[in-house]
Amino acid sequence: MEFRIIDDTLQYYNLMLNDIAQARSYIFLETYKFSNDHMGVRFRDALTRKGREGVGVKILIDSWGKGPISETFFEELIALGGEVKFFEKIKINTDLFTRGHRRDHRKIVVIDDHISYIGSANITGYNLNWRELCLRMEGALALSFKKVFLENFNAFNPYIISNKVTFTRRIRNGDFEIIRDVPSIQFQRLKKRYTELIRKATRSVVIETPYFLPGYVLRKAMMDASNRGINVTVIMPKHSDVRMIDILRHKYLGILHNAGVKLLFYLPYNLHAKLLMIDDAVFSISSANFDYRSFRYQYEIALIGSEQEIVRQLQEHISETIRNSQPFDHEEWARRPMIEKIFEWILLPFRHFF
Repeated sequence: MEFRIIDDTLQYYNLMLNDIAQARSYIFLETYKFSNDHMGVRFRDALTRKGREGVGVKILIDSWGKGPISETFFEELIALGGEVKFFEKIKINTDLFTRGHRRDHRKIVVIDDHISYIGSANITGYNLNWRELCLRMEGALALSFKKVFLENFNAFNPYIISNKVTFTRRIRNGDFEIIRDVPSIQFQRLKKRYTELIRKATRSVVIETPYFLPGYVLRKAMMDASNRGINVTVIMPKHSDVRMIDILRHKYLGILHNAGVKLLFYLPYNLHAKLLMIDDAVFSISSANFDYRSFRYQYEIALIGSEQEIVRQLQEHISETIRNSQPFDHEEWARRPMIEKIFEWILLPFRHFF
């Protein structure tokens, strides 16, 4: 098998478009956002061209993340036999603030039983200058991701989800583990797996995330690890694209810093990577943010493994991210404006929905 880490968004898009152009049998794509902008149109047209060639195309897009696009955006592709589904359409009802947040946040692509992708990037021109984290894989893992995609695709209809037992089952392929998480207060499989990995760490823990709102169990696991001498590092953007999260996360930074957790802020632009690395040996590349919403309300996917070539490339990725980051300044944090502290308390009860 061959593996390639991509953290440059435009490079990721160009690689995927090249793979799409070479497809001969099928293209399966699942994503949270697919925008009606220059990049979304570019992908739509590439997929339509393959439809004309007789390549099977299946697309699953979240109804919230799709924005204003509808079936008409893919009209020609659908007429050619392509299948497009929009996950769980938004309904205005009394459950809006819980069920409405149960979004399909996954990002996976599978092409011809041979090539697969997993990671953080959506299909939109909005994030072209963001630092992402995606993994391109050639080889047998494509069959596992094909199975995952088809189970996801067949379980969805516009309003309900069926076959939930299969939908949540873990899939193993050699040393790799694919975890699909579903909205659940009780199970939260990714959160539990991450907590387990952090508790087993013997040397280091590295977390990259655009939105950092860890719940109590994860905060305790991180602080306990730091207290027993583990080097725990969290890297987040200095300014993400969601200002309210940037304000609310201040509630957690002081206590983590005091416990010895190293906090870094990525400076150039938004860091959108979702990574957990344990002891420079075990990694998780996923669609999930390190926050309440991802672990509790969203449909997420993660690839966990210890493949040395992936670890090597991730070490280079982390080093580059750190070179472009600055450390948390506790004194500056303590002097933050009172209005921000007030907003932290106001936003705290809604932390599960950001």
